[in-house]
Amino acid sequence: MREKVGQLFVTRFSSRADGLAKIRKYHVGGLIYFPNNMSTPKRTAAQSNALQKASTIPLLLGVDEEQGIVSRTPFITRFPGNMALGAAGNPADARAAAQVTGTELRAVGINLDYAPDADVNVNPRNPVIGLRSFGADPGLVSKLVTGAVNGYQAAGVAASAKHFPGHGDTATDSHTGLPVIKHSRAMWERLDAPPFRAAIAANVDMVMTAHIVVPKLIKSVPGGVGGRPPTAEESGDPSTLSPAVLTGLLRGALGYQGVITTDSLEMAGVREKYGDKVAPVRAIQAGADQLLMPPSLPRAYGAVLAAVQSGKITQRRLDESVTRVLRLKQRRGLFGSRTADPAKADAVIGTAANKAIARSVAEHSITLVRNERHVLPLKGRKVAVTGPHSAALRTALRRQGVTVTSGGSADVTVLTTVNAGGATAAEIRSLGSKPVVVAALGRPYDLDHAGGAAAALATYSTSAVSITALAKVLSGAVNPTGRLPVPVAGKKVGHGLGYR
Repeated sequence: MREKVGQLFVTRFSSRADGLAKIRKYHVGGLIYFPNNMSTPKRTAAQSNALQKASTIPLLLGVDEEQGIVSRTPFITRFPGNMALGAAGNPADARAAAQVTGTELRAVGINLDYAPDADVNVNPRNPVIGLRSFGADPGLVSKLVTGAVNGYQAAGVAASAKHFPGHGDTATDSHTGLPVIKHSRAMWERLDAPPFRAAIAANVDMVMTAHIVVPKLIKSVPGGVGGRPPTAEESGDPSTLSPAVLTGLLRGALGYQGVITTDSLEMAGVREKYGDKVAPVRAIQAGADQLLMPPSLPRAYGAVLAAVQSGKITQRRLDESVTRVLRLKQRRGLFGSRTADPAKADAVIGTAANKAIARSVAEHSITLVRNERHVLPLKGRKVAVTGPHSAALRTALRRQGVTVTSGGSADVTVLTTVNAGGATAAEIRSLGSKPVVVAALGRPYDLDHAGGAAAALATYSTSAVSITALAKVLSGAVNPTGRLPVPVAGKKVGHGLGYR
């Protein structure tokens, strides 16, 4: 029984010794990597092997590696995030990016990636999803989720579609509070559900829950779960703890039979109402199979073990979850070969071919939203650059043969922004009467405030590969082909200009 309860947990570890201790004492189902316990590829692979060797049952060694703004692995090939892939609009790009990422993770012994994000970001003020989403159109997001799931799993890494039932329409961060999303069942079916249906159709290994309250959705489950309607208290529970959401909707309405994992149990959205001993038990009762990052493993493990011993969690319910976890491990080949080859890790990661794929994805994503008086491309003009990451962009423009100069002698000024919001308009005005080109390196919603600029582009990423791609588009070396994945600056999803 203790081994079975252990399989329900994926926990942090601060060092190899800490990981080994948790394996031996709690028989954990997995461990999650963060930058503090990764160094070089070779050492990370050796550490993964040591952890696997200590566990009788193969471990899920996971990481939260979405690329873009959520990237935990310090040494892998850098790709732009999901919204850039949404702008590229090609499922083949999403698959290629995920397969490269997955292959490099597997080279260091990581066999589970908590990605892709399947949320449809329809709220420009969303503080927690934003660029992590492929976009605002459910059809587009569904196609790219399918590509990403196929890419990760082709690389031998388990994928986890998140955050069910959909975290894209909130202005509250579930890390620090408990968001309430008031989507009706009909709206959920139209907006939030399609990417999760697509992930399930692609045989995704895992689905991650959201710490969000969805009262109308909970009440829409016929008879609740167990033949009675949800109580008022239950309709105010986060989805992670809701039988109506996990068992009624995900298992029932969507027919999902794989592993359901909670989002991190360290987050305020799941801790506020019930606390660190009750929440893990309620999550398993609701239908979750794995409990991610409990704030205190001893407290959470003890609470779940006691719930099994008392019958609050039945043996049958425990066995259902353990069986799903073991089947996932079997599906990923972990009962055959669970180790990595430290000697080969460096050769697999950051190859020229992988970097070429990243460059291609970045170039496909750059979106030209406005180009008045054909101010772009810039080649042949004197250009000043100001704003975040301007030094990197100046260097990249010079490499493309663009004359970069100071503001006073420039013909055109490129203003970069990173989530500047309403301040963008004032920054444009401060640059005087010469034409201004605004390049949004973060959320594209900055372009809602760029009406005073002669030209506007969305890059969706501050990564080096995206800044290089932006320079190529600005110079004219690359024709922009990206299309808006979210409505911006009065333009609909799908808008994008080219030079020819």
